[in-house]
Order: sequence, then structure tokens, then C-alpha cells
Amino acid sequence: MNTLAKLYPAHAIELQKRMQAALSRDNLDGLVIHSGQEIKAFLDDNSYPFRVNPHFKAWLPLVDVPNCWLIVNGSDKPTLIYYQPVDFWHKVIELEVSYWNDFFDIKILAKASEVDKLLPYDKKGFAYIGAHIEVAKALGFEQINPEALINYLHFHRAYKTPYEHECMRKSNSIAVNGHKAAKTAFFDGASEYDIQQAYLKATQHVESETPYGNIVALNENTSILHYTALDRGVPQAHRSFLLDAGANFHGYASDITRTYSFKRDRFAELIARMDELMLKAVEGLKPGVSYVDLHVATYRDIGNVLREFNFINVDVDTAVESGIISTFFPHGLGHHLGLQVHDVGGFMADERGTHVNTPEQHAFLRTSRVVEATQVFTIEPGLYFIDSLLADLKQSEHSEMVNWQNVDAMRPFGGIRIEDNIIVHQSHNENMTRELELD
Repeated sequence: MNTLAKLYPAHAIELQKRMQAALSRDNLDGLVIHSGQEIKAFLDDNSYPFRVNPHFKAWLPLVDVPNCWLIVNGSDKPTLIYYQPVDFWHKVIELEVSYWNDFFDIKILAKASEVDKLLPYDKKGFAYIGAHIEVAKALGFEQINPEALINYLHFHRAYKTPYEHECMRKSNSIAVNGHKAAKTAFFDGASEYDIQQAYLKATQHVESETPYGNIVALNENTSILHYTALDRGVPQAHRSFLLDAGANFHGYASDITRTYSFKRDRFAELIARMDELMLKAVEGLKPGVSYVDLHVATYRDIGNVLREFNFINVDVDTAVESGIISTFFPHGLGHHLGLQVHDVGGFMADERGTHVNTPEQHAFLRTSRVVEATQVFTIEPGLYFIDSLLADLKQSEHSEMVNWQNVDAMRPFGGIRIEDNIIVHQSHNENMTRELELD
């Protein structure tokens, strides 16, 4: 925690600078940033798990307290309105004494409905930033999530401060503990459900605290890109295991994927080869490089793997031109990472929000931006044997380009994805995941 305390002041100063610039562009006096509020399920008195507004948690590590507010203007000490009710029905999260307290003028709010007494009286020069539009209107805000201002903030959020880097290192460390526990559970013959429980115990998270729904997939289920079903039963045979799971630390996400084969077989060899390919892609992540170009180069490298393992019988140029590689690699290489798993600003050419299109052949890319120092990315190439996509390919004019007997032998294993989290520095890349000895 001492490291965070040392790094936080510079982080706060940077946010103030960004805020001052953003407000001057839009002729605003300040922003009122809402942490959010609980949302009731339809026709129920229970609420969905609370997810804090990312614009709020950018300023301070409060991720589990609804009905809080920040008033910021880029020059004065920001005001934090902290919701701390008197409540015997629920656990009240009292304001913690921490390294960030002195950077805010803190006011305690006992009743959420009385927040207007603490907000600026004249709201004409203030914009509301948050998800609850009707609340903002009821409070008298005329400017709500102004697009130009949001674009500016999202563009600059791609540049992470040293404080943010440290939070993400800690987030990776927590997730790596979970991955190691899940790997052990897999080789002990556990079910998907039990592997998930091992992961959550090791990370000390409950399901609602993970940055996204963990993908815990055995055998054929590893070919379902966003599989979250969690089969309770133990399969008759353990063949393969794919775990795509992260963690949260102070609101910053990690996003790590590993794939394992239960035996030392052909699928294990394919995993090892994809790991080499993944690390090559990490080496290509450099300031000044277009992420699109890196994806395209990796797409071609996956074509080489398909040829090496005799899944296709054409050269790589033909495989690229025909597009058959997309059957086996149907998603993008990775994305920005930070306060959100798929962090914002990935398609922006500038702070005005000018959109950078992705190539038509690679429509599923999650970022098209030029890589720059201090940015944080995931690199996650994959190779899958997905029945529906293979069926389409088999019925196409390119069917003869595939060695179907070899492909069919891999269907019971599902697929492979390997994902690390990378900080791009000016002189080198910092692979947070590998430096924590997860291989």
C-alpha cells in the first residue's frame, strides 16, 4: 500500500489536468460524477450487483458504495459526497481512512434523497456524468454526459498513470493466484463448477466482484468463446481446459486466459505452439505500431500454425486471401485494459473521438488505435474448432483447402486461447502476467 500512497498524488494531479482541459473545451464550470445506484430487478425487491461508474472510480478506489458523488472542476480540491446511511437492514460501508482521503473535501450523506443539499445550487455550468438520466434530470442538470467531453476523457484514459499500472499489477497478481488454483483443480479431475469455486477462493472474490463472468470450460465447451454455463457434473474424460478469468483491484481489471491439455498429446503440442505465437505478438506490441497491423500479422501467423499441423493443405497466402483462417480465429487479437475489461478509447484517432475503422475482414477487432507508451493491452490469439463455423466452411467453395480428418480429431478438445496483460513502455514491454510466473 505504501507504493500506491506514493504514486497516487501524481495520478490525482494528472486527472485534474485532464479535467481542466476537458472543461475549458466545453465551457463548463465542472462535472458532477455519480457513482451510481442500485437497480432493482423487475417486479422484485432485490437489486442487481452494484457496478460503479468507471468515471467515478478513476478518481478513487471506491467500487462498492452506491449513491456517492464527486464534484470536480480541475483546479479546486474535488468534493466527495460519501453515502453512509444509518441502516440496520444492511451492512453500512463506513468511510475508510486511506492514502487518498486528503485529496478530497469529504462530506457525509446520510440520506440518498437529500444529496441536492450538497450539490452545486446553480447547475447550469455543471454536467452530470453517470448512468441514471432520470435522476440527473430530477436534480436539474441540463447537460448530461456531453458527447464531446466524454470523448475527450475516453481518449485520454488509454494513457495510464504509474498509479494505475501498479493497481493493474496487483490485479494480475490476484488473478494469477486464481489461475494456479484452477489449473490444479483441473488436473485433479474437478468439474467446471468446482474449478470456478477454487478460482474464487484463491482470489478471495465472489462472482459479482470479478470484472466479467469467468469462462471455465472443459473439453468441447472450450470452443464456445463466451462460455459461462458451469457444468456441475464431472465429464467422463478430462481432455482440455480453458480458463478466461480476471480479478479486480481498486477498480482495475485483469484479464488472463490459459488453455491446458490433460495429457501430453497432439493438442498439448498445439497449445505450446500457440504460446510461442502469442509471445511473438507481445514482442510486436510497440509504440507507433498500429494494433490492426499487429492483428493482421498474427492472423497470418495462425495460418502458418494451421499449415504446420496439417489442418489446411494450402499455403499461407492462399489461406489469408480466402479468409479460411477466420473459421479457426474468429475474434480480435486483444483490447485496451484498465478500469473496464474492454477499456474505452480503442477506436479513437484523437481526443475529438474520430473513429478509426477496422478492416472489413477483421470486423471483430476491439481496437484500431496506434499503440503508444503507458497504454495497457491484452494479447489473446486463439485457435478453435467450432462446429457451426466448420460446417459453414465445409459447405463453402473453400472446403477442399481443409484436411477434415485432422480437424475432426480436434473437435473434442474445443479450442485454445492464451492471453497476457501488457504495459507498453517506451523502451520495452512489461508482461505483468508472465512476470508473476504464470506460464
